[in-house]
Amino acid sequence: MDDRVTDTAAVGVVPEDSVRHVRTVIIGSGFAGLGAAIRLSKDGREDFLVLERDSDVGGTWRDNTYPGAACDVPSHLYSYSFALNPEWSRSFSAQPEIQHYIRRVARQYNVLGKHVFDCDVTEARWNRGVSRWELTTSRGHFSADTVICAFGALAEPSLPSIPGIEVFDGEIFHSAQWNHDADLTGTRVAVIGTGASAIQIVPAIVDQVQHLDVYQRTAPWLLPRFDRAYTRIERWAFHHVPGVQRLLRAAIYGGREVQVVGLAKAPVFMKPLEWLARMKIRTEIKDPALREKVTPNFRIGCKRMLISNDYYAALDRDDVELVTDPIAEIREHAVVTRDGTVRSVDAIVIATGFQVTDSPMFEVIFGRDGRSLAQVFGEAGMQAYKGATVANFPNMFFLVGPNTGLGHTSMVYMIESQINYVADAIAALEQNGIRTVEVRKEVQDDYNRDLQEKLSNSVWMTGGCASWYLDRHGNNTTLWPDFTFKFRRQTQRFDIAAYEVSADAGTPVG
Repeated sequence: MDDRVTDTAAVGVVPEDSVRHVRTVIIGSGFAGLGAAIRLSKDGREDFLVLERDSDVGGTWRDNTYPGAACDVPSHLYSYSFALNPEWSRSFSAQPEIQHYIRRVARQYNVLGKHVFDCDVTEARWNRGVSRWELTTSRGHFSADTVICAFGALAEPSLPSIPGIEVFDGEIFHSAQWNHDADLTGTRVAVIGTGASAIQIVPAIVDQVQHLDVYQRTAPWLLPRFDRAYTRIERWAFHHVPGVQRLLRAAIYGGREVQVVGLAKAPVFMKPLEWLARMKIRTEIKDPALREKVTPNFRIGCKRMLISNDYYAALDRDDVELVTDPIAEIREHAVVTRDGTVRSVDAIVIATGFQVTDSPMFEVIFGRDGRSLAQVFGEAGMQAYKGATVANFPNMFFLVGPNTGLGHTSMVYMIESQINYVADAIAALEQNGIRTVEVRKEVQDDYNRDLQEKLSNSVWMTGGCASWYLDRHGNNTTLWPDFTFKFRRQTQRFDIAAYEVSADAGTPVG
C-alpha cells in the first residue's frame, strides 16, 4: 500500500502575497523535525509550522530509495522512545520499513496539518528591529519568533568534481537521487565511491548488470551485519508482553555504548574489532590482490565503520572490478583513470555521500550582524553550543547540529536529547517573558575548546585517515566525543545563564 502523505489538509497553502507569522518555524521533517513538531504539540504549543521542501515526511529515509538501502543501527534502537515499533520485521530494517514507520508516527501524533510541503526555504534572515526571523520560501513568506533548523546533515548530495562529468551520455545519478526509471539490466555500470551507500548498492545490483566497475578512493573497514528476520514468537512478544521492547532496546543501547571506550577514549580497545574485520577479508575474498585492495591503511573507527555480509562476495567476481587508480576524466561513454585505462560504461552511480560540513542551507541563513551561517562557520569552523545554538543567531536552534553525530549508535537518541533542550528553551522564553536568547560567544568558545580537547586522543583524530568528520581546519566538527548519556545529561535543561537575553523587542541582543 502506498502510504505517502497526500492529504490536502497537510499541505497548508499560504497566499503568495502575505506573510504568515507563527511562534515557531521548523525547517525540515525528517526524524529531527518531525520529533520537534510532535514535542511542541505534546507540550500544548500549537502555533508552529513545519516547512518541508519535499512532498512527504522522512528526510533521508524518504530520499534514499536506492537498491539495498537499509539502516546500520538495530531496528529497536532506531525509533522514537515515545513511539516504539512492534512491527519491525528484522533486526536491521530496510528503507521502506523505516519510511513507513515515520509516516505512521506523523499521522499517529496528528502533526501533518502543521506541515507546509513542497516548501523550499531560500532565505532566513534575522530582523533586529522586530526581533524575529523572516523566511522567504517557494511557498511564500513566513515570520517566526523562533526557528528550529532540522534540515539534517545527510540532506545535500556531495557531487565529485570530475572533468567531463557533464558530457557523459548515459544514465548518471547520485545514490540519494536514484532514477528508478533507469533499467540497468545487462548494462555496464560504474559505482563511484565505497562508503555506506555503495556497499549496499553493489550487492543489490551485481546480478542485474553485465559488468560492474567500483571506484574506490579509500577502503572502508567492514564488520559483519548481524541481521535476521524476527520470529513469529518474537513479534508476538513485541506486541503483547509489556517491557520486552524496552528491555531489548536498553540492551542494544548498552552494547553499542561500550564502543565509545575504543572510539573516543582509548583506541587500543578497537583492536578486537579490527581483528574481526581482517578475518572477514581473509575468509570472504579469495583473490590475494583484491584482499590487499580492500584492506584499509588506517585504524578501524577512524572513518565510519560499515556493516555488510555480501559486499566482499560481490567484489570477488569475474564481472566486477575494484578500481583504485584515481579517475582522471569522464567521457561520453567511458571513465578514464589516471593510468590511462579507458573503461566503457553505460551508467554511473555516484555514491560519494553528502555535504556535511558545508551544507548549502548555511548560505541562506543570515544572523544578527547580517553574516550568513556559512560565513560564520567559514571563519572559525562549524561550531555550536551543545550542538543547538550558535552565537550571532538569536532564537535559532539546531537539531543534529555540530558535534552531535555518532559513529556507533542511533542518532535518534541524540535527536531526542536535543529536542528536550530546545523544548525547555522555548518554555523558558514563554514563562519568563523573554523575547530573545543568544548563546554567549565566550561560552560557545569554551564549550568547543573542551570538545576538541576530548577529541584529540580519539581514533577519529589519531587513526591515520582523512574523513568527512573533519572540516577544512582539521577539526572534528561532526562527532560527539563521549558517551551519549552524558550528552543527554547536558541537554536535560535549558541553561539560560549561558545566554544573552532580552525582554524588549526593540533591544538588540549582545
